Amino acid sequence: MKKLLLGIIAFSVMSMGVIAQDETEKKDEGYVITLKKEIKVSPVKDQYRAGTCWSYSGLAFVEAELLRMGKPETDLAELYVVRKAYETKAEKYIRMHGNINFGGGGAFHDVFNVIRDFGIVPEEAYKGLNYGEDNHVHGELDAVLKAYVDAIKENENKKLSTAWLKGFIGILDAYLGEEPKEFTYNGKKYTPKSYAEELGINTDDYINITSYTHHPFYKPFILEIPDNWAWGLAYNVPMDEMIEIMDNAINNGYSVCWGADVSEKGFKWTKGIAVVPAEDRPDLDGLERDKWEKLSAKEKDNLLYTLDKPVPEKKITQEMRQIAFDNYQTTDDHGMLICGIATDQNGTKYYYVKNSWNTANIYDGYFYASESFVKYKTMNIVVHKDALPKNTKKNLGIK
Repeated sequence: MKKLLLGIIAFSVMSMGVIAQDETEKKDEGYVITLKKEIKVSPVKDQYRAGTCWSYSGLAFVEAELLRMGKPETDLAELYVVRKAYETKAEKYIRMHGNINFGGGGAFHDVFNVIRDFGIVPEEAYKGLNYGEDNHVHGELDAVLKAYVDAIKENENKKLSTAWLKGFIGILDAYLGEEPKEFTYNGKKYTPKSYAEELGINTDDYINITSYTHHPFYKPFILEIPDNWAWGLAYNVPMDEMIEIMDNAINNGYSVCWGADVSEKGFKWTKGIAVVPAEDRPDLDGLERDKWEKLSAKEKDNLLYTLDKPVPEKKITQEMRQIAFDNYQTTDDHGMLICGIATDQNGTKYYYVKNSWNTANIYDGYFYASESFVKYKTMNIVVHKDALPKNTKKNLGIK
C-alpha cells in the first residue's frame, strides 16, 4: 500500500509537470487563429511595383461579388481600370490647372466609375504589360505621365492644343498597350461595355463608408485624402457602427473593400498579423529601464514589435481615430479585401484580409487584422447596400 501511495504521488507530480509544461507551450505557441466565417473570393494577385492597390482590391471586391451572385470565377483586368482612370484624371488635372493629386494612386470609387462609364474587360484581354517587364513596374510610367501633364499645364502657347489628350493616350498605349475596343472571350465577342453589362454589376448598389468627427455623422462628405482626386463621397458613421456594418456584411456572405493605413509597426506582413500593441515599452525594473533608455529606436522597436504571440492591445476610441487622421498618423496607404472573421486562442477577434502582394507570406497572401487595428486604421470601406444593417440604412436614408 505504501509503495502504491508513493507511486500515486510520483505520478501526480509528473502529471502536474506535464500540465505545467503544456500550459507554458500554449503560452509560447504563437498566434493560433481560427476562421469563424470565410467569404469565397478569387485567387490572390500581385500588383508588384505599382501603386495600383485601389484597382486590385476594388476588382477583387467585384470578383467576390460575382461569386456571391452565383457567377463563375472571373479574372478582371486591373490595368484596364488603371488606364481609363488615368485618362479621366489627366483631363481633370488640366482643368484644375494642376491643383489636384496626380499619380498612380486612386480610390475604390474609381473602379466603379470606370465600370459605369467605360465598361470592363477580362485580364486576358488587357494585361497592361507592353514595356519589357514580366510584372508591373510603374515608376517610369508614372513619372513620364506626370511630366507630360505638367508640360501641358505650363505650355507657352497660352492655350491648349487639340492634340494634348491624344499625346497622353499615346503614352498609355506605348506602356500598357492599346485599349481593346472589341475582344473575344469564351468564344463570344464583346466590347468593354457589353462585357460589363453581362457581368451584371450595378455600380449604384455600392456604398462608401467612413468614420470621422470633423464632419457630421450620417451625412456624406468628400474624404480629404490625396488619392481622392475624383472627389468621391463617403457616408460618415460612428466607429462602432462602421464595425457593425463590416460584421453584418461578412456574416451575411458579403465581402468588404477595405482602405487602411498599413505603415503601423504592429503590421507584420511576413507574419500575417496586424495589431495595435498596448504597451509603448515593457515593464522594467530600474537596471533594465536604464538599459532600455540606452537602446536605439530601432532596437526598441525590435523588442516591442516581435509579435511572436498575441499581445494586449490598445482600446481604440473615436477620438484616437480622429487624432491619428488629423496628425497624418493615419494615411491612405493601401486597399485590400476583407473576406472573413476569426479569433485567436485568447478569443481576440480578427478580420481575414486578402492582399495583392503575391502569396509570399505565412498565410499565402492573406493576413489577420485585429479588430483594434481595423477600428484605428480604417480609412474607408465599400459594401453592397444590402450588406448594411437596417438601422444604418435608415440613418443614411438608403433604400
